[in-house]
Amino acid sequence: MHNLLELDRDGLTRILEQWGQPSFRARQILTWVYQRHVTDFADMTDLPLDLRERLVAEMKTGSLSLAHERRSRDGTLKRVYRLDDGQLIETVLMHYRDRRRSACISTQAGCALGWIFCATGEMGFVRHLSAAEIVEQALLLAQELTGRGERLSNVVLMGMGEPFHNYDESLKAVRRLMDDLGIGARHITISTVGLVPQIRRFADEGLQVRLAVSLHAATNADRSALLPVNRRWPLRELMAACRDYVRKTGRRITFEWALIRGETDTMEQAHALGKLLQGLLCHVNAIPLNPTADYAGSPSSSDEVERFLSILADYGVRATVRVRRGIDIDAGCGQLRAAVQAKEADSDAL
Repeated sequence: MHNLLELDRDGLTRILEQWGQPSFRARQILTWVYQRHVTDFADMTDLPLDLRERLVAEMKTGSLSLAHERRSRDGTLKRVYRLDDGQLIETVLMHYRDRRRSACISTQAGCALGWIFCATGEMGFVRHLSAAEIVEQALLLAQELTGRGERLSNVVLMGMGEPFHNYDESLKAVRRLMDDLGIGARHITISTVGLVPQIRRFADEGLQVRLAVSLHAATNADRSALLPVNRRWPLRELMAACRDYVRKTGRRITFEWALIRGETDTMEQAHALGKLLQGLLCHVNAIPLNPTADYAGSPSSSDEVERFLSILADYGVRATVRVRRGIDIDAGCGQLRAAVQAKEADSDAL
């Protein structure tokens, strides 16, 4: 059975022509799926009945099945999807007061990079997702919003996994989010923990997509303790790649910074970060820590956050605090997936 989401227009056209259908049917079908967010072929009413019946019999619109979902008091929706091979991934839909609706989607099942404060890093790497599996997460959330008379406005590749470790499929998905789902390039953000060769490659893509770098510490010793990837590409190499990215693209970089009490929120870290970023076209997105079961750190207090941001301002570095969303539903990366997997393991043991 064909998976429609694995086909581009040319691929779908070839199949339809083999079925004796005119080529324009491909455009009609893709419009139904990506613009109207209708994934049941039987509901595509401008298609001939015989074509709809054949599509139902021989083609599917995706491979993800919903395993679990939770809704937060702040409107955040978190879903765990099961892939065809049984692996679990997470997707989050965030609501903002300015009516932005942002999907946070995964690019891998698990993660090979082993952040010590990330639940996904604690589970290890399982496999890469295909571009179709990445895009389907956004499509399903767009479908959810369409049912409420709303629309998906932003997509961030910041869920489970490292997008640049799965570079080709992640970039293929980004292009399909733009071309098929109609998300503007500047409303898409791709995040990396700091894979230097891929940052340099991304700078040459010619995309207006936003880049976010998970920094979290401003000295090599501290960053290597939190993010082992820093031992491979230390700060000097990472920052050189970031500066070259800004020079080539003219685009601002966002640096993600988890505020961990007594570790990454100290005056020493703030001054080190200010010196590291001074003069660079960038923005710091400070995020109070989402605690995980296997990490003892705690989020910074509001006073500690304000002190940290004030020091950055002295260096001319712009920074804001990202409001934590879905904290009551395990919305941090990998948290709900870990809870669902643990529950399923307990059930299997009975």
